[in-house]
Amino acid sequence: MLTENRNTGNVSSIYKTLDDASLNRKHWTTVITAGMGFFTDAYDLFIIGTVTAILTPLWHLSTGQLSLLNSISLLSSVFGAIIFGKLMDRLGRKAMYGIEVILLVLGAIASAFSQTFTELLIFRVVVGIGVGGDYATSAVITSEYANKRDRGRLIGTVFAMQGFGLLAGPLFASILLATGVSHDIAWRVMLGFGAVPAASVIYLRRKIKETPRFTMNVKGDVASTVEAIRWTTGQTVQLPTGPATASRHGKGPRLSDPLYRKRLLGTAGTWLLMDIAFYGNGVSSQVILKALFGAKASLLHNTVVAALIFLVFAVPGYWLAVYLMDKIGRKRIQWQGFLVMALGYGLIMLVPGIVKIPVLFLVIYGITYFFIEFGPNETTFVYPSEIFPTSIRGTADGLSAAGGKIGAFVAALLMPTIVKDFGLPDAMGILAVVSLAGVLLTLWSLPEPMGKTLEDASGEIDQVDRQPQEHAS
Repeated sequence: MLTENRNTGNVSSIYKTLDDASLNRKHWTTVITAGMGFFTDAYDLFIIGTVTAILTPLWHLSTGQLSLLNSISLLSSVFGAIIFGKLMDRLGRKAMYGIEVILLVLGAIASAFSQTFTELLIFRVVVGIGVGGDYATSAVITSEYANKRDRGRLIGTVFAMQGFGLLAGPLFASILLATGVSHDIAWRVMLGFGAVPAASVIYLRRKIKETPRFTMNVKGDVASTVEAIRWTTGQTVQLPTGPATASRHGKGPRLSDPLYRKRLLGTAGTWLLMDIAFYGNGVSSQVILKALFGAKASLLHNTVVAALIFLVFAVPGYWLAVYLMDKIGRKRIQWQGFLVMALGYGLIMLVPGIVKIPVLFLVIYGITYFFIEFGPNETTFVYPSEIFPTSIRGTADGLSAAGGKIGAFVAALLMPTIVKDFGLPDAMGILAVVSLAGVLLTLWSLPEPMGKTLEDASGEIDQVDRQPQEHAS
């Protein structure tokens, strides 16, 4: 049985080639292909706040209808993340990649032609399923193709494209509103535009090869693994001798294992807490700014203010997180981000007079936005793609993203009512408690994967490596 031990060594050398590779064009192609999806996700999810502000007088929306339109895509994204995550582990990453952006294109175009509240609600469900699928697929594919040294930066860059989507939404809306386009046309153009960036990457996503970790660890397909690594790194690696053993052929790791249960509670739980704060603010920004500036402030004024907040505070936060992800680690970025968020929201709650000074409020509000991005908004996306084994990585990532979107749905659904009935200080107080819980859960449940291979970070043990030593004789 000497061949089995040689196989183990060669499999390790294959991963070493991938882990030690220098950044190259294929890495960045993968990142851009995934990142354009996140630009679209952010645009689609956050433009609805401006759209509903336009539609409320046009369609005479009730508070309940307003909240439902703002939040329904977030709810349906829960199902998209779970379904796509599970299917990735069963059918493969490549089999699912590209389908989610097709849903985004179809949902965006159909939304733009909606004639009734019910039609728009249904098409926003389609958008949400596509968004959830994108969260589950893009992080895992980027992670499994990344090298060890830059993995956090690569996955983080994919997610940082969300910042441009956040900025594009209010900027595009401001241009439309400033040019005097009728509101009945403007909201349709805003929703329809979401199809453009999504459509641009359908072809690229369908052309990406299956990830080498999936072909080796799940399918046991050595030849495809070698080819995928050559496609990524440009290096030809030696084919292992002896039979390859895929994890599905034996008793592989399961999410019910105590280690992975704890990690899933950490990844899904912190993502849920973060999204309560993030989407409660982002999707409801028009409601918050209206409460701050009063009913006399125009929609254009509030939209421009929202764009400036994203530009000055959020966008730099994303990229600082990307820069430091592989220098100070995911865990520190996450817990310190939650902590500053808690302090900022808590200050607004304890000193309610701040809301009567718009400039001061916006500075504090903006700082919390900066530390959401230079904090848990980036890391909650990165973590699940690193700390679970290959055979359950898609499922775990999908469940984690679903946890986040449940938090986002609850926040987007309830935040307008909370702000309206209780005021901004009380709403910020709730977010302070949520953020403090994020600090504690991060410190208790999550390891630091920085600088480790995916196999080390996830605790994954190949079936081949578990062969009894006496078989070598």
